[in-house]
Amino acid sequence: MKEEDKNIEKLIDKMMAENTLESPSFDFTSKIMTQVLVAEQSKIKTYKPLISKSIWIIIGLGLIGLAVYASLFSGNEYNLGIDKSYTEKFSAVFSGIHFSKNILYAILIVPFMILIQIGLLKNYFDKKYQL
Repeated sequence: MKEEDKNIEKLIDKMMAENTLESPSFDFTSKIMTQVLVAEQSKIKTYKPLISKSIWIIIGLGLIGLAVYASLFSGNEYNLGIDKSYTEKFSAVFSGIHFSKNILYAILIVPFMILIQIGLLKNYFDKKYQL
């Protein structure tokens, strides 16, 4: 077994002696660096929001329309006069809808958490992809 290893080593040494090391061309580094720069420039993407401004406007108008529809056609005969406070008006419009406490907490807290996450993620990606 040892003699076979020595023969293999001699064979490898002979093969290595016959072959010389190849050296790259003179401007090899500059060619590679230009290819790297071109590849990096192709990766740069312009910022495009997930939800465009027109979609946000449509969503806002839809919510306003839903609130107006609910207030006009709620079936309750509440007078939404000026003398009532805002909470009384709100409860009068949506008196037919009942939520559990968990759902109510989720409706109140989740939008704030999403806004905080959007701000943090925007700040993170602005720092990461700063030119």
